[in-house]
Amino acid sequence: MKNVTFLHPEFFWLFLTLPIAIAWYLYSRKKQSASIKMSSLAPFANSRTLLSRLKPLLFGLRILALASIIVALARPRSVDVTQKSRTTRGIDIVMAIDVSGSMLAKDLKPNRLDALKRVAAKFIEDRINDRIGLVVYAGESYTRTPVTSDKTVVLQSLKTVNYDDSIIADGTGIGVGLATAINRLKDSKAKSRIIILLTDGVNNAGTIDPRMAADIAKQYGIKVYTIGIGTNGMAPFPYAKTANGQFLFRNMKVEIDEDLMKEIAKTTDGKYFRATNNKKLEEIYAEINKLETTEIEEKKYFNYDEKFKPLVWLAFALVLLEIGLRNTVFKGFV
Repeated sequence: MKNVTFLHPEFFWLFLTLPIAIAWYLYSRKKQSASIKMSSLAPFANSRTLLSRLKPLLFGLRILALASIIVALARPRSVDVTQKSRTTRGIDIVMAIDVSGSMLAKDLKPNRLDALKRVAAKFIEDRINDRIGLVVYAGESYTRTPVTSDKTVVLQSLKTVNYDDSIIADGTGIGVGLATAINRLKDSKAKSRIIILLTDGVNNAGTIDPRMAADIAKQYGIKVYTIGIGTNGMAPFPYAKTANGQFLFRNMKVEIDEDLMKEIAKTTDGKYFRATNNKKLEEIYAEINKLETTEIEEKKYFNYDEKFKPLVWLAFALVLLEIGLRNTVFKGFV
């Protein structure tokens, strides 16, 4: 009876009638038995036979039959569930990551860029049904990974993202980073397209105005979530390199153009977030993960195996047995 459910469990209330039936049987049996007054019962002390003692079992058979019928009425059955699902609304996502030198600041641990990579990797792993691409930018921008459903490729590409001033010019070109991300999504056929734009500074490089890029995103129906990363106040920033290539750090004021980031998000119907520490960064990506959900169509197929028939046959057999014994073996016994 493993994994058995009942279609009509309300019939189990009928079990409350069984104690009443037993009580009525005991009462009626006592009333129907003939009695005679005698001065002593000693001569009849051992007069009852084994059959006369076993005759109440006939009523027990009737009770068991009734119990079987009650369980059968409750319709016990097991169910085998198979399900098929398919994605009905995919989302294309481009993560635009600031890789300027200030992303090496150590107000997040071990630094802003490494903290971001760890959190972004989990976000990518959670987006099972979506396609994701990577864009990196500083003073310039380029596509690190085109939008793809191959999460292994995206994760490997993210893992190797680092600050390297020999590849692209340093600075913070929010406009060019956003424009490159838009270019990866503008021809997408996905029902929903979003950009997660992260920066830790003020737009000071590039040839494209961030507000103009936001307007273009809106025209294409692309939503932009913006994230400003950096603590409030002072943070240890890299300012020079030693002869062996090691960065030197000193405390500097954290400056993020939050007004610009809020404006970009508002223009594109997105949302702005501020990550002041590692935990807050994790919470932001978790919230974006909840805000942008992929619709899944799921079909379930139920195969029921009815279990009531054996109980009906059991009840029928018990009644026949009770009637047969009553009219043969126990016939004439009180």
